[in-house]
Amino acid sequence: MDKRALGSLQVSVVGVGCNNFGSRLDQAGTNDVVGAAIDAGINFFDTADIYGGTKSEEMLGVALGKWRDEFVIASKFGMPIDDTHFGASPAYVRQACEDSLRRLGTDHIDLYQLHYPDDTVPIAETLGALHELIAQGKVREIGCSNFTVAQLQEAKSAAGDGPAFVSVQNQYSLLEREPERDGVLDACDSLGVSFLPFYPLANGLLTGKVRPGEPLPENSRLAKMAPERSVHWLGDELQSKVAALLDYTDELEVPILSLAFSWLLSHAAISSVIAGASNADQVRANAAAPRTLSKDVVARLDELTS
Repeated sequence: MDKRALGSLQVSVVGVGCNNFGSRLDQAGTNDVVGAAIDAGINFFDTADIYGGTKSEEMLGVALGKWRDEFVIASKFGMPIDDTHFGASPAYVRQACEDSLRRLGTDHIDLYQLHYPDDTVPIAETLGALHELIAQGKVREIGCSNFTVAQLQEAKSAAGDGPAFVSVQNQYSLLEREPERDGVLDACDSLGVSFLPFYPLANGLLTGKVRPGEPLPENSRLAKMAPERSVHWLGDELQSKVAALLDYTDELEVPILSLAFSWLLSHAAISSVIAGASNADQVRANAAAPRTLSKDVVARLDELTS
């Protein structure tokens, strides 16, 4: 599988989002997904301390086992685990890192990301703690998630001559174009930051398994989603776009899954498309999805979904 630079790291253009580990998947299921990913050439696994009620990191560590050093592990901190474990204060950054290292069963995290901005803590203080972790060899690169352009610029300035965020992880897909409208994608180019899209398959709408006007697949993410959340994804606007995309995929004879991955990877700022999976077949399909799209196809996809 092709790889792209992410700071000093080289990551596969398809990564595995580990949010299902410890929730929808037990250890055996996690092992199957990780094993299929490795067989497909994926080397990038993205988890977080809150995933699976803190079980995701543990299960990923077990699944990678003694081969851990052959792979790139990204994790995140900052979102509430409970009433006392959250935020981006220097003390908490240090504690959260130690906890994640223990759960992962490793001595370093390749990409350590602030999961959400903490307005109560100056970003310079958070970066100072992260710089300490890098100096100690516990973290190789640092990143952020859910940041605006202004927050990215502030963080870049606050980093000074020290290590800066090498990545930002925000929601982006054919059906969610906010990073284009809010300027984050352009800021990545100007600041030298890689973009990592989450929800790249729009909660399953871009897998080809969800067909407008038809019942949702049993056990799918959307079928189990709370009504107040699913109303957005199943609303008329997105359903109309999905229908148009499916017509276009029939015309091209290319699966919508492939177009979803390939369109994202047509953006130079994107280092890897991280997608969750609940079984080995999904991982294999994701890994096989990327292809080179012509400028005309990219332009048509933009027309259908902007």
